[in-house]
Amino acid sequence: LDHETQSVVVLTVQSQLGNSPVYSSTQVNITVTDVNDNPPVFLTKSDRVTIAHTQPPGTAVYIAHAEDKDSGLNGVVKYSITSKHIAKDYDDVHFEIDSLTGDLFLSKELDYETTSHFLLQIIVKDSNSNLPQNDTVFLSIDVEDQNDHSPYFQDDFVVIGVEENAPVGTLVYTFNAKDGDGSFLNSKIEYSLEISNMAENPFLIHPSYGTLTTAFPLDREMARSVILTVSAADQAINLTDRRFDSLTVKIVILDINDNSPSFTSSPLSYVMEDAEVGFLVHHITAKDPDEGRNGQVTYHILSGNENKAFVLDKLTGILTTAQVLDRELEEHYSLTVMALDDGSPALSTTQVLTITVLDVNDETPVFLKQVYETVIHENQDPGEFVIKVEAVDRDAGLNSLLQYEILPGTGYEKFRINSGSGEVVSTASLDRETQEIFSIKGSPSRSSTAQLSITVLDENDHHPMFAKTQYQISVREDLEEGSAILDLVASDEDDGLNGKVTYSLIDDTFGAFAVDSVTGSIVTTNTLDQETKSQYTFRAVASDCSTHMPRSTTVTLCGITILIEDVNDNVPKFEQNYYKATVWEGQNPKTDIIQVFVTDLDSGLNGEAEYSILSGNENATFLIDSAQGVLATNAVLDHENTSSYRETAASHHLVLLASDRGSPSLNSTATVLITVLDVNDNPPVFGSPEYHVQVRESIPVGSHVAGFSAEDWDAGANADVTYAIVSGNDWGHFHLDGKTGSLDLVKALDYEDTMKFTLIIQAT
Repeated sequence: LDHETQSVVVLTVQSQLGNSPVYSSTQVNITVTDVNDNPPVFLTKSDRVTIAHTQPPGTAVYIAHAEDKDSGLNGVVKYSITSKHIAKDYDDVHFEIDSLTGDLFLSKELDYETTSHFLLQIIVKDSNSNLPQNDTVFLSIDVEDQNDHSPYFQDDFVVIGVEENAPVGTLVYTFNAKDGDGSFLNSKIEYSLEISNMAENPFLIHPSYGTLTTAFPLDREMARSVILTVSAADQAINLTDRRFDSLTVKIVILDINDNSPSFTSSPLSYVMEDAEVGFLVHHITAKDPDEGRNGQVTYHILSGNENKAFVLDKLTGILTTAQVLDRELEEHYSLTVMALDDGSPALSTTQVLTITVLDVNDETPVFLKQVYETVIHENQDPGEFVIKVEAVDRDAGLNSLLQYEILPGTGYEKFRINSGSGEVVSTASLDRETQEIFSIKGSPSRSSTAQLSITVLDENDHHPMFAKTQYQISVREDLEEGSAILDLVASDEDDGLNGKVTYSLIDDTFGAFAVDSVTGSIVTTNTLDQETKSQYTFRAVASDCSTHMPRSTTVTLCGITILIEDVNDNVPKFEQNYYKATVWEGQNPKTDIIQVFVTDLDSGLNGEAEYSILSGNENATFLIDSAQGVLATNAVLDHENTSSYRETAASHHLVLLASDRGSPSLNSTATVLITVLDVNDNPPVFGSPEYHVQVRESIPVGSHVAGFSAEDWDAGANADVTYAIVSGNDWGHFHLDGKTGSLDLVKALDYEDTMKFTLIIQAT
């Protein structure tokens, strides 16, 4: 027996004498007394809770619960705790448990930094004093840290030195802040950086490691030192609880010789050619932003002073003449000057100093040529440019300014010279037939002279003219490529190249035509297609070959029109090669079935199509409208005799023919599949009008008695047959399956009751 399964057993005891129907009974209640055979059991063997270390004593931490299936004192349990963290000293006991309820309380304040984890063993025992039973659960208690310590640096102020040539990414310093908190986030430190004396921070601090590195190239000449504020903040989850500390860092950027001297003086200087030896020519200056010896500059001439014309003081940069200068021998000096600092290694820069020797007026002007020859066209308006003459004076400035004039002579009055530029222009219209050559003289303000010879050329003063201004022709579209279709004729009264005519076409001919530029013959350059383009209109140009001023005459828009005549070169095409159509059986003759269409790109009779039935129309069952392409019945169709006129049987498909009226005629064919749709015009028919069946009266209910089958010549749903008993089954002995026609026995037969059944079966 098990008290926990059934504490009371109820029995009914009955007494009876022999086979006597008389008996008596009584009820016996048996109480099963409990023994302490079930230990108390926790629902889990281990559990974990978390508590903030700021919770006060008395705070409920956990509720232990165990079950004991026994009853009475055997089922009453008591709780107790033990832990390796609970010492004998009462002051170290942090938790207490209510022995009856299992409620676990905090008995002493917690400190995460002292103890961050407790492992308690909670024991439950029943109240049996003789043989108590027990169970244990292990409770893991995590103390949650509170952010009650701030990060701190060892120093309040740090001075660091770094050279200005330190590469980007160079480690400058590593900051190490401490935090007394215990948990990860409360003691995890993140570093940040602020700058106070620069717009852009050239340094970068790693937020986790505190490493300070260079983020950009440093330049002591831009900033000698940088003041930074480095902050260290913990990463408490609640942003308002985060704590931080900061320190000030001064980074001194150490100088290296990384700047070359740069010139501040002008690269240009001027000196008169009659200056005395020792004359100050130029003061060369350069600056170097580096410190100390790195910024001390000396000056040197590297090249350009091969004739020792100048002397340079290397400390002061003073440049003076060392000999008398002559502008006519050397007008410009280009000295390559170097500025060199005293660093190690030394850096330098160079400058090209251009010294211009100023002129003294001591030279006579001279024409570049003694005789100038040129040509000018006749019939030009006055003011036509003829030629430009030029004289030079080796002096400079005002000393070299020249004035030109034409000396009197035959025909000199027909020309004028610009006194400042030397340009000669005509003052009258010239006629080559009156005077072909002019010889005139000109001179500058001093004694030099030059002769100018001018020849008058013939002018291109006649236009090419077409023999006709309008052309219109017709050509067949099957003309071969390269065929000549028209000859243009134009003439020009001028001589030579001025009278030689060339031909060209303007406007788009769509790549169909071209003109021979010499003969004027227009030829086809592509295959013509009247269906694509039936007419071309464009213009032709006749131009002379003058290289100076060609003249031309243009044929107007109506000038050249080419009409393309159609040729029967396109086959009439059906829209489909294969058609499908349906028609109900029993329809009257002349019932439309389908209309077919063809397209023929030709025009006129070449594009008119006629329809006919080429094959498959045995017994003239169908007919087609020769003009409209409408296919219709020519007889009453029967689905049961012929279901389709199709391509799979030679005698049951229609091949249609479409022919145009061109000469010769072109044609194409298409196939039509005609399906004759069924009409429900046939009743189902049994295989026999009467069925005789014999059965034994003892056959069991559910036995198959007979099967009936009727056939319907229609198709689809029209041929689906259903069966029913119309009469003879008044007593319900039989059941007929409406779909299969199977007759089954559903009620037992009795020969003595009924010897024969006559059933009327209907097929629908």
